[in-house]
Amino acid sequence: MIRLTGITWDHSRGLTPMVATAQRHKELNPEVEISWVKRSLQDFADKPLSRLAEDFDLIVIDHPWVGFVAAHQVLVPLDRHLPASYLEDQASHSVGASHQSYTYGGHQWALAIDAATPVASSRPDLLHRLQLPLPQSFEEVLELAAGGGVIFPAIPIDTLMNFYMFCIALGEEPFKSGKEVVGMEVGIQALQMMRELAERVDPDCFHMNPIRVYEAMTTTDRYAYCPFAYGYTNYARRGYAEKTLQFHDLVSMGETGNLRSTLGGTGIAVSARCQQVEAAVKYAAFVASPQCQRTLFFDNGGQPGHRSAWKDQLNNSLTANFFSNTLPALDRAFLRPRYDGYMHFQDNGGIPIRNYMMEGGPEEKVLQDLNALYTSVKPYLTELIP
Repeated sequence: MIRLTGITWDHSRGLTPMVATAQRHKELNPEVEISWVKRSLQDFADKPLSRLAEDFDLIVIDHPWVGFVAAHQVLVPLDRHLPASYLEDQASHSVGASHQSYTYGGHQWALAIDAATPVASSRPDLLHRLQLPLPQSFEEVLELAAGGGVIFPAIPIDTLMNFYMFCIALGEEPFKSGKEVVGMEVGIQALQMMRELAERVDPDCFHMNPIRVYEAMTTTDRYAYCPFAYGYTNYARRGYAEKTLQFHDLVSMGETGNLRSTLGGTGIAVSARCQQVEAAVKYAAFVASPQCQRTLFFDNGGQPGHRSAWKDQLNNSLTANFFSNTLPALDRAFLRPRYDGYMHFQDNGGIPIRNYMMEGGPEEKVLQDLNALYTSVKPYLTELIP
């Protein structure tokens, strides 16, 4: 008997599809038994990948780790174990840059089994009851927020991802110069817009991640609309949420069209310390396969990374068209940096932005703090060619 262990994140979207696929994989391969454990969403973002790779064979990872992985070789390069035709299918059926996000330094470090980016969501029943239109622009979001009922996640990590989004909407992608996160003029304007919205919403937002936002929206009648939070198809499914949500593309801002949010999602990877690499890779390929992604993975609460699952008519009918409504946002989502050392910036960069949104103050100081943090890992700023 081959026994493998895996670690994923603590939500029905993260755990139940892995348990279900492991069970089915064992039925098809009786000699391989895979057990999954979970960690909190915060641990998922914070705990060093090198420590997880010491303890587990299979790891569900966040793509900004791949620069560290390429530098320290803590995961198995999957391109050395999977057929080129399989990887070509994954690349050609990627949801946005999901597959590409795990390609770094000439290797494929994970398979995209989950795709996500911040999207909008609403309680259609509440909007109808209050006779409120669904916002189409950021200006309309501000108007709706002034009347109450708007919510969005504003803990540091989500705040940082939204900062990237606002900078892009104002015409500048972050991290382009290598000397500063973003230009002073664009950065100041982005911060001011974020604070303008923050001043109109419940302060509880500053302690909420996307899961807590969606739980608040589906278990109470306090909130009718969320302008941006990493999408969770679960909350659009009958039986999962007490009061289901409908998900939408992001609103427009000025003349720039719909907002471009920051790509998320997860990939399945194999630890370099795994003693049964071929068995682990075979299971990872099973989970990421189009057939599994479209059916078993989705059926058990997953949010697939394979495009065929997002185009599937049945999957859309079971989620109030979550996939077809939000796919355009996934396809244009911003791929954040992945160089070795970026995670230090990500872990800390949202703190001064969140503090500013809560308390105000000089925007220049916030940007100076971000730039100091960015350049503190200057030895790592030369990114490997993907």
